[in-house]
Formats: sequence, C-alpha cells, structure tokens
Amino acid sequence: MDHSARLQLVGRVTYYLGWIAALCGALVHFSFATRMFVAINLNQRNLFEGSVLFFLICTASELHVLVLTRSQELPMRRRRKRHERHRNTGAR
Repeated sequence: MDHSARLQLVGRVTYYLGWIAALCGALVHFSFATRMFVAINLNQRNLFEGSVLFFLICTASELHVLVLTRSQELPMRRRRKRHERHRNTGAR
C-alpha cells in the first residue's frame, strides 16, 4: 500500500467517524441516549469537537493526496511533451 492509498484510507475512516460523532451529538442534543453518553463522560460539546476534528483530518488527508497525485502527474506530462517534441523533430 503506497503513501497516497494510506492517506485516502485515513481520509475515509475519519470521514465516517466524523459523521458518527455528529450523529451521536445530535442524539444527545435531542435527548435520545443522553444517559449512555453521560455514563461514558461524553457530552454534546465533546462529540461536536470530535466530529469537527475528524472532518478536519479527513479534509487534510484528501488535500494531501490531491497534491501528491498532481505532483506525480506533472513529470509525466513533461516527459510526454519532451517525447512528442523529440518524435516531431525526428520525423522532419
């Protein structure tokens, strides 16, 4: 598994964890399952902060993958252009 695949996996996992934390925060907000979250010392603010944190990690991972893939594409484009120029000058 290469670096970009691992970052995409981290992005996906944190994305879903963020939605789970946001859903749990909504349950606490609407007074469903409040006792369960209070029993494990999680209040609405902690769940909200956790969901924001997970979404920020997800966004950072996806942006890093995007930068990595674009930086890997640029040398390939340069090689293709160089190859096309070389082929065009050799055909004259």
